[in-house]
Amino acid sequence: MQTNFFRQIGKLNLTGDLQITLRQGADNSFVLSVLLNNEQCGDEARKTIPPLNLRGTAEDLDNGFFENISTPLQTASGLMVDMESFMKQVEQAKKKSAMEKEKSDREKKEKEAKDKKYSEALQKAEELEKEGKYKDAWSALPKGSEFPEYAEKIRKKQDEYERHFAPSLFSENQPQSTEI
Repeated sequence: MQTNFFRQIGKLNLTGDLQITLRQGADNSFVLSVLLNNEQCGDEARKTIPPLNLRGTAEDLDNGFFENISTPLQTASGLMVDMESFMKQVEQAKKKSAMEKEKSDREKKEKEAKDKKYSEALQKAEELEKEGKYKDAWSALPKGSEFPEYAEKIRKKQDEYERHFAPSLFSENQPQSTEI
């Protein structure tokens, strides 16, 4: 007698370990317990899926075994695979969220440091301006290329300081010639 029991089990395409327990009852009947266990699934809810219990005579179980277990086991298998996939996606989302928060925090700290550097340079320039050291104040100004968001303000300050520099050789207000 040839059976195709294992080929039929293979056709179910289940993910996990199939545990089958057979117990003979007192009245020539059997109790068959079928449990699918997928250890790869990280969700503990998989443990709440109950075993499938079938009762009947040997003939009943021979005739209706695969018809009775196919749909429930495939559903349980799919559910555990989906739960594992969901758990992996949740873990990836947590990592991504942590990375985004870290990136945001890092960018915030960098901006704060940059703003502090700008403020300190501007304050130094203003102190030198109060002392009448316009060239030093001009040199102390932050570079417009380093702070593009403040470039216009920096350029105006530079122009203001330049007006206090010594007159230029090409200025219109100077006499054309000087006698010696």
